[in-house]
Amino acid sequence: MSPNAFTSEQFTPGLSSATPRAGEGQHHISLNDGTRIPQFGLGVYKTPADETAEIVRYAAKVGYRMVDTASFYGNESGVGDALQDYPELYAVTKLWASDLGYDNALRAFDESARKLRRDVIDLYLIHWPMPKTGLAVESWKALIKLKNEGRVRSIGVCNFQPEHLTQLIEATGVKPVINQIELHPAFQQKALRAFNESLDIRTEAWSPLGRGTGLDGEIITSIAKKHGKTPGQVTIRWHLDQGNIVIPKSAKPERLDENLDVFDFTLDEDDMKRIATLDREDGRTGPDPDTASF
Repeated sequence: MSPNAFTSEQFTPGLSSATPRAGEGQHHISLNDGTRIPQFGLGVYKTPADETAEIVRYAAKVGYRMVDTASFYGNESGVGDALQDYPELYAVTKLWASDLGYDNALRAFDESARKLRRDVIDLYLIHWPMPKTGLAVESWKALIKLKNEGRVRSIGVCNFQPEHLTQLIEATGVKPVINQIELHPAFQQKALRAFNESLDIRTEAWSPLGRGTGLDGEIITSIAKKHGKTPGQVTIRWHLDQGNIVIPKSAKPERLDENLDVFDFTLDEDDMKRIATLDREDGRTGPDPDTASF
């Protein structure tokens, strides 16, 4: 177990500083296939496999409504354990880069569904476009098959640039419901978000806090003081107020509570204008989708 591992005491009812009421005010976002997704959820990237089930159970207990995992994360089985106790959670997983291709994608989905112990997955995403492989379209056709068979409710992508999205849609006529991308105040991706919106594709933010980049800066901290919130809470609210779907991660109960406590305030126009100035061309912290190699 890691130094931040949960203890059984932390899961005793009543010991959390947050309660299910902390999540009141959450919204669902309508998708272009007629389904809806919670706007706020829990990301479990780098969450240790042996801690994942208890972390997800805790999050569900205090009011989280969605969990976002991936085959690459190595913790789908832990998420699956938690889903047995909280079947109402909206479950998301992803097709990894090494599993691209029509037949590979179908096999990879079978394995993810087995680990999650779900007959139907709420949302299945292609994790990276990997344009040099030329396999995105064939992989997308596999996801379309899974949706048509009722094995997934919705299908989407991660880290797709406009040209990648256009290629999928022109080849199949089927739009992703979501494009999950790196997005935070230091890397706001305004052009890509606008392109997503023009196609009725919702934008979901991974690394929504920018791995802490800029949270201690004057702009975010002063806005946090103004609203009586933390810099992290202001950043999550910034996402929500723009209509982004957001999945902050944490393995600490106090931080899970804090991240959820964002539904009792909104940012005003001046706050939004100030945060807009934090955008940087070099703000990306993860791989470039055009050149990523795994």
